[in-house]
Amino acid sequence: MARPWNFSAGPSALPEVVLQQAAAEMLDWHGSGMSVMEMSHRGKHFVQICDEAESDLRDLLGLSPDYAVMFMQGGGSGENAIVPMNLMGRRGTPAADFVVTGHWSSRSYKEAGRYGDAQVAATSGQATQLDGGEQAPFTWVPPVDTWKVRKESAYLHLCSNETIGGVEFMDWPDMAALDAPDVPLVVDASSHFLSRPMDVSRCGMMYAGAQKNAGPAGVTMAICRRDLIGHALPICPSAFDYANVAAEHSRYNTPPTFAIYIAGLVFKWVKANGGVAGMEAANKAKAELLYGYLDSTSFYRNPIHVPVRSRMNVPFVLRDESLNDAFLQGAEAAGLTQLKGHKSVGGMRASIYNAVPLAAVAALVEYLKEFERRYG
Repeated sequence: MARPWNFSAGPSALPEVVLQQAAAEMLDWHGSGMSVMEMSHRGKHFVQICDEAESDLRDLLGLSPDYAVMFMQGGGSGENAIVPMNLMGRRGTPAADFVVTGHWSSRSYKEAGRYGDAQVAATSGQATQLDGGEQAPFTWVPPVDTWKVRKESAYLHLCSNETIGGVEFMDWPDMAALDAPDVPLVVDASSHFLSRPMDVSRCGMMYAGAQKNAGPAGVTMAICRRDLIGHALPICPSAFDYANVAAEHSRYNTPPTFAIYIAGLVFKWVKANGGVAGMEAANKAKAELLYGYLDSTSFYRNPIHVPVRSRMNVPFVLRDESLNDAFLQGAEAAGLTQLKGHKSVGGMRASIYNAVPLAAVAALVEYLKEFERRYG
């Protein structure tokens, strides 16, 4: 039976070749006689798997030795607590600033407030006029010259791709231009990680849950400049202290071994398909095809300010929202799954991550056209 096209926002589609390899190795990894799930996390087989995954990720991102790579547990939401516990107090009184552009950056800001003085440096949480039209809250990005960053802050945090809202930062700010050269940037890149080249040297830390572009749920990549490590608040659990995790190469305690193994296979798949530059070219083609059709008709509408439309998460609404159920039922029947928008914003959402091929987006566009012909 043909597999349906999966547009889930996460956990999301994985490359079929990765799933096939994992299935082939399920009972016996490389002649070890064991499944990866049965291995000791300190044994030679898993050490090889983990170290290769880190090496491949370093290659993909062009990381210098100045950055530690840590495979963490707890997902992006867990990092919302782990980051401030590790970084917020490094300059004395715990303090950090946040750019709030949607659901996830708002969650990061609120969670950090439990550990110190969290302040909003900029937000798009209100309607505004842009390019001659009104933009609804959280459909745009505040201009960098309006951000107010405190020089004493331990870091400035932003979510570079809002999975729910569909807003993507196409570039990261220069902290010197913000008159805060000593404030490192911390980036939650969960839902566009590995989707395009990213200059990690411009931030102090980047983290990403794997379950969008890099693997299954259960492992989070935390990439942190080494000089920022070693300042954890006293309340930070030892298993989440970056100093411990980095020193033990992600094996301070039992890590999510199988999730790291699958992520490592995904990293190899990305490398074999042109690296992050190859992913970007494919993702641009998919996004242009989908947005191109949405913009060609009044039957559907994407509400996001055009310059910051996400290539990964494409929300859209039908002109007549009473047709939503019929749209979703028809999509399922056509083999197009997981298109319902997040409950907080409604409508539809197509997540077109790295493992979603152009053929899937083409099938979606054909369905959009057919549904419009039937109900438009």
